[in-house]
Amino acid sequence: MLTATVLALSAACMHAGWNLAVKRSDIDRFHMLWGQVLFGASIGLVVLVALGGMDTGAWKWAALSGVIHIPYTVLLTRAYDLGDFSQVYPLARGTGALLAAIGGIAVLGDRIGPSTAVAIGIVITGLYLLVGRAPGPAAFAALGVAVTIGAYTLVDARGSRVSGVAYYGLATGFMSAVAISAYGVATGRHRGLLADARREWRTMLVGGVAQKLTYTFVLAAVRLAPVGYVTALRESSVVLAVLLGSLVLGEGQGRRRVVAGTVVLAGVVMLVASA
Repeated sequence: MLTATVLALSAACMHAGWNLAVKRSDIDRFHMLWGQVLFGASIGLVVLVALGGMDTGAWKWAALSGVIHIPYTVLLTRAYDLGDFSQVYPLARGTGALLAAIGGIAVLGDRIGPSTAVAIGIVITGLYLLVGRAPGPAAFAALGVAVTIGAYTLVDARGSRVSGVAYYGLATGFMSAVAISAYGVATGRHRGLLADARREWRTMLVGGVAQKLTYTFVLAAVRLAPVGYVTALRESSVVLAVLLGSLVLGEGQGRRRVVAGTVVLAGVVMLVASA
C-alpha cells in the first residue's frame, strides 16, 4: 500500500508540474503544451509498438479522444493566458471529474446512490467557492476545459473497455498528438512551434516525460491498491495546484482557494469512493 501511495502522489505532483510548466512558459503556451504532447506521444508510440499494438476496434475511440483533445488544448492554454493557475487548474479538474461522473450516469448507465449525490453536491459547493461571485473569462475557459475532460474521459472509458488492454492510454496520447498537430498546421502555428521548440525543447521533453510517467505511475498503483484509493490520491493535485499558485507564482486569494480546493478534493474523493 505504501508503494501505491507514493506512486499515486508522485503522479499528482507530475500532473500539476507539467501544467505549471505550461502556465509559467515564456513562449506561446499552446506551443509549449503541443511540444509536450509530441514528445510524450513519441515515447508512448515506441512503447505501444513494443507491446504489440492494440486491437483495431479500439483505435476509433482513441481517434475520437484525440479530436476532443484539440479544444482541450486550445481552451486550457487560453485559460492559462487569462487567469491564475490556482483557479484554472482546480476548476478544470474538479468540474471535469464532476461531468465525467454525471456523464457515466447518463451515457454509460452507471448507477447513482445517496452518497454519490452528496459527493456531487460537495464538488459543486467547492467549485462555487473557487469561482467566486463574478466568474471571468478565465473561469469560463476553464469550464470549457472541464467539458472536454468529461467528454474524453467517457470516450476513453468506452475505448479501454473495447481494447481490453491497460495501455490503451498510449494510443490516445498518439492520436491526440496527430489531431493537435493537424490543427496546428492547419492554423499556421507550426512555424511558431519549430521556433519555440529550439528554445524550450528541454522543458517540452521533461513535460512530455512527466505526462507519460503520470499515466504509468497510476497504472502501476492500481495494481497494488484499489482504484478508488489511487484515483482519490491522484486528485490531490487540485490542492497542490492551489498551493503552487500561491507559493510559486504569488497569486492572490490563496486562503480562500485552498479552502475551496480542499472542498473540491473532498467531494471528488467521496465521488470515487461511492462509485
